[in-house]
Amino acid sequence: MIKMTVMYNLPEGADHEEFLKWRTGEHQADNAAIPGLIKTDFYVIKRAWNQVQAPYRYMTEAYYPDMETFEKTFFDPDYQLKMKDWLKIMADPVFLISEEVISQGIK
Repeated sequence: MIKMTVMYNLPEGADHEEFLKWRTGEHQADNAAIPGLIKTDFYVIKRAWNQVQAPYRYMTEAYYPDMETFEKTFFDPDYQLKMKDWLKIMADPVFLISEEVISQGIK
């Protein structure tokens, strides 16, 4: 499984509540409609261990069955056009693409 983790902040002066409304509504629907996507989650980061303040306030995780599916959908030209607009409302974004090595449920 492939997971894309995106950590980011909002630009100075952006409205947190307005962002949450967009992110959990319209944008969540856009994410959920990505072909081949297994699951997508959104988080507000509350704190970081061993730091006075977390370096990022928001995090999105998106799960794909394999790298081929991820690359086909993420690098699609139409998706990349949308991404240009979305990047305008993010500050300091970090995109991490990881491949699952082991997954274990805990009872």
